Amino acid sequence: MLALTSTDNVMTELTQAEIAERTALLKRFKTLLEQQRAKFKEYLAVLESQEKTITEENTEQLLAHTELEQQIAANIISLQKVIHPMEELYRNSFSETDSVPEIPRLQADLRQLQQQVLDRNKKNRDLLQIHITQIKDRLAAVKNPYRNARSIYAQTAHTASRINISI
Repeated sequence: MLALTSTDNVMTELTQAEIAERTALLKRFKTLLEQQRAKFKEYLAVLESQEKTITEENTEQLLAHTELEQQIAANIISLQKVIHPMEELYRNSFSETDSVPEIPRLQADLRQLQQQVLDRNKKNRDLLQIHITQIKDRLAAVKNPYRNARSIYAQTAHTASRINISI
């Protein structure tokens, strides 16, 4: 009887350890998803601001937005590298029936934000392409008055090569 009681205690402890592990996993996974959602919202805000910069043709601001965009994208990628293994652990630890309703909602929100970012990014690329074409057209329209003129340094004008200094 004593052996059964000790085995039962071990089983209870394992269950409590499992519950604690699941809770920690769930909290960490939820935190990571929320961080990624915040980064996507930040990225979307930068893309919206970048669109205004493109239409204003402010190249310095555009460069700053591009650098900021690259930093945010790098953060999202590093978060994604952590989220994938956590998501696998989540799927293995929780079945469909005992999954937490917040996680699918966060994942759906993330997918929607990703699609908005992709759409905004495509829109900005199209705007940039239009502006690049316009700039090329403007450059082609500029007339260089010296285009076909010969350089004064390239001319072989007849000049004196000796100076006569006689008194």
